[in-house]
Amino acid sequence: MTETPDPADSTPEQPEIAKATVERVPEKGDKTRSAFREGAILVSIAVILYYVMLTFVARPYLIPSESMEPTLHGCKGCVGDRIMVDKITYRFGSPQSGDVIVFKGPPNWSVGYKSIRSNNAAVRWVQNALSFVGFVPPDENDLVKRVIAVGGQTVQCRDETGLTVDGKALTQPFLNPATMMADPVAYPCLGNSFGPVTVPDGRLWVMGDNRTHSADSRAHCASTPAEAQQGILCTGDPNAGTIPVGNVIGKAQFIAWPPSRWGGVSSFDPQQG
Repeated sequence: MTETPDPADSTPEQPEIAKATVERVPEKGDKTRSAFREGAILVSIAVILYYVMLTFVARPYLIPSESMEPTLHGCKGCVGDRIMVDKITYRFGSPQSGDVIVFKGPPNWSVGYKSIRSNNAAVRWVQNALSFVGFVPPDENDLVKRVIAVGGQTVQCRDETGLTVDGKALTQPFLNPATMMADPVAYPCLGNSFGPVTVPDGRLWVMGDNRTHSADSRAHCASTPAEAQQGILCTGDPNAGTIPVGNVIGKAQFIAWPPSRWGGVSSFDPQQG
């Protein structure tokens, strides 16, 4: 027996009603905020990349004095050379004779150093913050000189021999020609005689290319009173006139400014000349 469906149990099929989706039209303020967020993110990324570059790759430095002329120009009140200092090279090796390096002056080299920070606490905070990302120089006595001798080598200068390392006379084409023209025969050390100094391991003997205007290793070493009276310097504690390799910030690679001075910085090894 076939059952017939009860008309009351069946409902007529209802047509499907499409649900309309209403999309919200972004307002002008939303677009502005979105653009601001994107800009802030890009600026943050740029600052982070710049900080990483300054910390681990390279950093610009201003040459403040004439101690490295003619290799690097600098003087008070003029436009000194701005150099790029490579921080990667010495992660895979040590400074070598002839390298031009930037380093943090040891305590006995920094006597008389005056802070470049403002006395105003708020301004000083801003300066320190800008220094953190490289827009303001660090508040430390950073110097630039050329490596003349490394750990284990003996350096000295006498009127009869000139500047020598391990008894071998050096070839120094980077010296200031104006200084050398004075009287290199009668004045071969371009200053007082000094040494012999045996450079301790892990330390460097550094000198400026403008020898008569450079407060370098010669100016910071110790002597006995008797030898000092004779004009012979640097026969005392060898640590006083040398700098720790750990104080080296990096190697000067090229002059970035001014454009008229663009070019590389010579690393001529005077011991191999």
